[in-house]
Amino acid sequence: MHTHRKITKAVKIALMSSIASVAISGQALAQEIESDKSFERIAVTGSSIVRTDIEGALPVTTLTQADIVRTGVTSVPDLIQQLPSMQGFTAPSQSVGGGGGGVATASLRGIGSEYTLVLLNGRRLAASGSGSSIDVNTIPLAAIERVEILTDGASALYGADAIAGVINFILKKDVQETTIQVRYDKPQDTGGENFSFNITTGFGDLSKDGFNISLSASREDQTQLRSFDRDFSKTGFIPFNHNGNDLMFVAASANAIPGNARVRFWHPDGVDSNGDGTPDRLTATFNPYRFANGQCGPNSAPSNSSTATSQVETCVFDFTSTLEILPEFVRDNIILNGTVELGDSAEAYGTINYSNFDTITRIAPYPTGNFLIPTDSALVQNEVLPNLPSNVLGFTPQQIIDNIADVAAAWRVLPGGNRTNEFSTNSLWTNFGVRGEFGDISYDLSFTHAGNERSDNILTGYPITSEFVPLVSSGAVNVFASPDELSDEERAAVQATMYSGPRQKTDTGLTMFEGSFSTPVFELPGGEVYLGGGFDYREMTFEQTASEAYQQATILFTRPLPEFDLERTSYGAFIEMVAPITHNLELTGSLRYDDISDIDAADTLWSDLDGDGINDPTRSAETRGVEMDDTTYKLSLAYRPVDEWLIRASMGTGFKAPTMLQVARPRTPFGVTGNVYDCPFSGSDPLAQFCLDPQSQYSVVSQGNQTLQPEESEQYSLGVVYGGNDFEFSVDYFNIKLTNQVLPATEGQIFGNPQQFRDLFTTTVNPGTGEQVLTMISASANVGEANIEGIDYSVSFSNEFGTAELTTNIAGTYMIENNYLRTGTGTGDVAAIFDTSLGQKGPDNNVVFRNRIRIVNTLVHGNFAHSVNINYQSGWTDENFPGGDSSIRLASDLSQVYDGGVQLDIPSYTTVDYLTTYNLDELVKNLDVTFGINNVFDKAPPRALGNSGGHQEGFDPRYYDVFGRMFYLNATYTF
Repeated sequence: MHTHRKITKAVKIALMSSIASVAISGQALAQEIESDKSFERIAVTGSSIVRTDIEGALPVTTLTQADIVRTGVTSVPDLIQQLPSMQGFTAPSQSVGGGGGGVATASLRGIGSEYTLVLLNGRRLAASGSGSSIDVNTIPLAAIERVEILTDGASALYGADAIAGVINFILKKDVQETTIQVRYDKPQDTGGENFSFNITTGFGDLSKDGFNISLSASREDQTQLRSFDRDFSKTGFIPFNHNGNDLMFVAASANAIPGNARVRFWHPDGVDSNGDGTPDRLTATFNPYRFANGQCGPNSAPSNSSTATSQVETCVFDFTSTLEILPEFVRDNIILNGTVELGDSAEAYGTINYSNFDTITRIAPYPTGNFLIPTDSALVQNEVLPNLPSNVLGFTPQQIIDNIADVAAAWRVLPGGNRTNEFSTNSLWTNFGVRGEFGDISYDLSFTHAGNERSDNILTGYPITSEFVPLVSSGAVNVFASPDELSDEERAAVQATMYSGPRQKTDTGLTMFEGSFSTPVFELPGGEVYLGGGFDYREMTFEQTASEAYQQATILFTRPLPEFDLERTSYGAFIEMVAPITHNLELTGSLRYDDISDIDAADTLWSDLDGDGINDPTRSAETRGVEMDDTTYKLSLAYRPVDEWLIRASMGTGFKAPTMLQVARPRTPFGVTGNVYDCPFSGSDPLAQFCLDPQSQYSVVSQGNQTLQPEESEQYSLGVVYGGNDFEFSVDYFNIKLTNQVLPATEGQIFGNPQQFRDLFTTTVNPGTGEQVLTMISASANVGEANIEGIDYSVSFSNEFGTAELTTNIAGTYMIENNYLRTGTGTGDVAAIFDTSLGQKGPDNNVVFRNRIRIVNTLVHGNFAHSVNINYQSGWTDENFPGGDSSIRLASDLSQVYDGGVQLDIPSYTTVDYLTTYNLDELVKNLDVTFGINNVFDKAPPRALGNSGGHQEGFDPRYYDVFGRMFYLNATYTF
């Protein structure tokens, strides 16, 4: 990578002060300025000031097109994952059962995507949800000129949600050529192929013709990567050795095939513990196939437990074997960009960006939970009762049969196929404005309108209750048989009951009007003092609608999905000043005021009001939450004792409003708990009667909290930069303290402290049995504080070897601290407890890596450019499995739970990528061909047993390369 030697020495120092694009390329580039022209006035991400030099105290990483090419990536989500400062984003793997739904986000510092502001040409985009997280799938990499990453808080300039920093994707401008790019990626192993194509063209020379119009279109097609395509992911029964013991990690489900039976019976001796005149009801949960054949069915393992009133001798199913690692997708983007000069000192501009992202996700076949079967049915008489365990709680099979209350089955609907959803996101972003100069005043006025429409459509795998339950209850399909014992007719009958059609749709909208100005105001010994300022007004909307099938809850055991509309507005104004006190010292200060409205909410809830079996709508409209405002500031300095050195520092405050969903979401079905739990309440507690069998998943509902207050932050940074002819380095320390942080209690905290979180338990009706069952409520609260501390560093140097030049660029982030106050502690008499995900799997099931480093080595000679990229991230400590956890079994006998505790140390992980580019100018002018190998040494993800954010087990696809060795070929032609 080459330094622009025509830029003056002062500008070069400023570029080095930007923490140079070392995150990927190690070289800073803010703006090309030709030496035979006077400096033009430009702006840099993180400042509203437009001026003739770009020296400042901002830690801005800039990635050029050349830098991006050398990463070997094809999309913005892949690019984001390469940056060492990025942690805590939503990864594509989380669409496999983890709630990702095809969304990919960006997150600086491991705080979360809601704290990182993502911009396109310096403007906001419509959020993927009701807050500020942006789906970066909607940004086309092929149309990007450069990317600027501000790794410092910027709330005092951009407003709420820029606490961690800003990522600004800047589109190509003044395009006058046509460029076609084609690429094909093929893993060495099966699955995961990728094909991409893009074309960019334009006409009109802005400097000569007074206008330019450019068009960019791209498509990327990714095929599915299935679990059984890789050895590390093909099963949830994972053997390992711990402290000399041969063990088996069992990631499996009690919704099994062959199915498990639950037989409830009245106490044969008439014992009445409650004194209500009714004998105690006891439970036998077992697997008929296991007792008929002496073992569990294929891809299954035994599971045993018992309480005073329940005995469990079931089989659990290896659902991992049916999964995928990454879903297939198709990404299409079209961008139309235009600029027209309006006289000598102004120009009008406009951009239209349309994107469509379709991904098909497949998770394990449908788990039925318990559905009732008539006790006199042939299925019960032939399969269940003859295979009762010989001794249940001290009673014989005949005693159970004589006192039977009801029978239910829990089955995995393997014949119905995987639950298959298509998530389709259509995004439209439009921005129009005028900018220019009026005397010494630079100004920019613009209007932005953006929207995301995201549809969740079901392709197959979801049973229709009215058709499925009669089928399996009648015994026409033997749910207690092995999958290979089912006939073609039985399979076809099950498949005929699967639903295909829409589930729900969400629409997010953003309408924004904003303006900014800057001007030199007076002279100081160091130069001109610049004053800048601006305002913005935003309207944000979020709408969720449900299909008729989900309004009426026609899918097995689902509850009606509510429909709701949310809307809020905000306005803000800021002022900024840059003062060069001396030629060596520059101070910058900014102040901003934000006002965010309460939320206008309109709900439609569905329930059977008149008892006719059809859910009727109940509509309501109200204002939720409170209006909130805040004033934030930022002060920074840049001191240059000599030309080669820069010392910089900043301090400031930040502000973030809770999202509309966090405040105003109506109570909404939200799936089930990620782990299984014993009943959290004792037998004398009134809620104990609503518990499920031991080691069960519990239903979850999500709802808003109208009392939420805004989060606030205090942060500061200190850095030093050196820049010589062939050697550059920078080190920046950052410290962020969040207060009033908004977080939900984790399910582990709720079930681990049920009395403390008693208000987060409720009951809902199990549609399969009609019974009230215990249900967890997920709701956010202002829990306290979080502390984030670390160091960004970069080193860049070059060497010349005759006709060849070798550049080496090293970038890394070292996290010192990342902790957060545990929900429910630090108030009243409860002592403060801080949890952390730094170097370990935290209670939030995330990992923040202590070290992330990327090293890029590029050798250029003649028409060749070779790059070797090294990616490193440190090891961490996995989730703790205490002794007796049902997930850890003896390898010699899977029915036996291991009594010792298990907590694995996950090793560090390093991959090496290689690519070489050859310019074929001598044969075909402006044709470049690149051959690359990602993960040269075929490094598989390390073994990890904890929750991975999705349904995948035994490894964590969020943090590691899951493709293995990948070959790719890319051709770029410009004419």
